[in-house]
Amino acid sequence: MNRNPFFIASASVAFLVVGTALGFSRSMESAYHPMFFEANCGQTSEEVAFVSRGNGYTLFLTANETVLSMRPDYSAIHLKLIGSNPAPRIEGLDKLPGTSNYFIGKNPASWRAGVPHYTRVRYSNIYPGVDLIYYGADQHIEHDFLVEPGADPQQIRFRVTGGGKVELSGDGDLVVDVAGSTLRLRKPKIYQEQVGNRVDIDGGYVLFEDNEVGFKVGAFDPTMQLVIDPILVYSTYVGGSGSDRGLAPAVDRNGNIYITGETGSTDFPTTNPLQRTFGGGLLDVYVTKLNASGSSVVFSTYLGASANDVGLGIAVDEIGNVYVSGRTASVNFPTINAVQPVYGGGATDAFVIKLNAAGSALLYSTYLGGSSNDAAFDLRLDSTGSAYVSGRTSSNNFPTASPLQAANAGGSIAL
Repeated sequence: MNRNPFFIASASVAFLVVGTALGFSRSMESAYHPMFFEANCGQTSEEVAFVSRGNGYTLFLTANETVLSMRPDYSAIHLKLIGSNPAPRIEGLDKLPGTSNYFIGKNPASWRAGVPHYTRVRYSNIYPGVDLIYYGADQHIEHDFLVEPGADPQQIRFRVTGGGKVELSGDGDLVVDVAGSTLRLRKPKIYQEQVGNRVDIDGGYVLFEDNEVGFKVGAFDPTMQLVIDPILVYSTYVGGSGSDRGLAPAVDRNGNIYITGETGSTDFPTTNPLQRTFGGGLLDVYVTKLNASGSSVVFSTYLGASANDVGLGIAVDEIGNVYVSGRTASVNFPTINAVQPVYGGGATDAFVIKLNAAGSALLYSTYLGGSSNDAAFDLRLDSTGSAYVSGRTSSNNFPTASPLQAANAGGSIAL
């Protein structure tokens, strides 16, 4: 039995958003939609004051807890304030023009219409002399503790429950293991506004027993307001309803993240795709690019044809072109500007492809293989954009040029 008290509300509610361009999406493209907070008008558990839905999670705000319910299994992480005001004033700020309508079941008494949206939520006097404001920034959840002059920031403390190990990373982030995912609170920005200038204050998290967390704060002016600003980042799944595996990552000079692998999902989420639909067989290659914060999908595409295709290596050049290597059993795998335009034979051929920076066009795509089994596992680039590929071949006629070893020595060998 699921013991998450927010599970039913987050998993089974149908909803409709009207009156604004703001919207909900069940695909990875939801990362592009603005974050907002709904007042609880009876559409979720009564202890919830506000709710916000993001890519792969639902956020619930109660009187003294932040609860993150995460798909696909709706496990929940609780961040519970310790020693806080049990009944703070909680209000939505910056009301938006859009509303949500909920139609749950056949009984109109259970329906909710005109649920308001806000860009921020404020907790007044959550601790003596401390207010708390939640808001969204770049699809991350930020919450500022506003410590008024004379108030003590050391009174702020919370406990993490519902996940696995809680630890501090080398760069000062608070990291919580969740099955298959990661909840990360970035090292807090701590600062004061002094005469129109922001003055950064040293500090960070302090981890105590029983997964309790507080803040250490360096020297600051006690006659002025102090701001402690953690950022909550949730790393979610990439995939569809079938079997999906990420087999190779890459990062470009701007911190954008690239992933390739294999998918058996005919509903793998695509964004600005070169190939929108599943090609065939049991597996297709996919190539996905995330922005540097991991909050948005820049592009995500299938690459595959009528049989099984798998991406095994990935690299990115200085201008963002994406190179992928792997193996294919498809005799109609897409080729262009190819060194080897036709399938060599055997169970699989290696392939190497180059996508443009937008992920919208193949600059080249080629088979690499002989009459037996071939696969390209890894790929590296030099400063000119030339690709270097390594892998395995069982072919006696694998194509060679200026070889150190011209012939297969027997069995399956490295290439």
